[in-house]
Amino acid sequence: MENQRREHVLRDAWNIALAIIGVIAVIQELRKPKDQRTWHGKVADLVPYDFRMPTVKRVRTTYWNPDGPMVSAKVFGVGWAPNFGFLAGWFSR
Repeated sequence: MENQRREHVLRDAWNIALAIIGVIAVIQELRKPKDQRTWHGKVADLVPYDFRMPTVKRVRTTYWNPDGPMVSAKVFGVGWAPNFGFLAGWFSR
């Protein structure tokens, strides 16, 4: 029971942190002149965000790119996404 409570608290803390980073990302974009807003980038040069409409190409290169990194920026939102193409190649070695 204590482990479940701890996991719940950690999950909630992670979700709150991502929400705060998301708000910071939106503020970061809104501070730019309108013509310079890209709606994707990094908060504090560390945490990636992308608020553009997802495309099939970005979904594919994010989640299935055997030549890409193990994790990359999410297709939409804040944080990282696993690259299953990389992981499949890694596990098949």
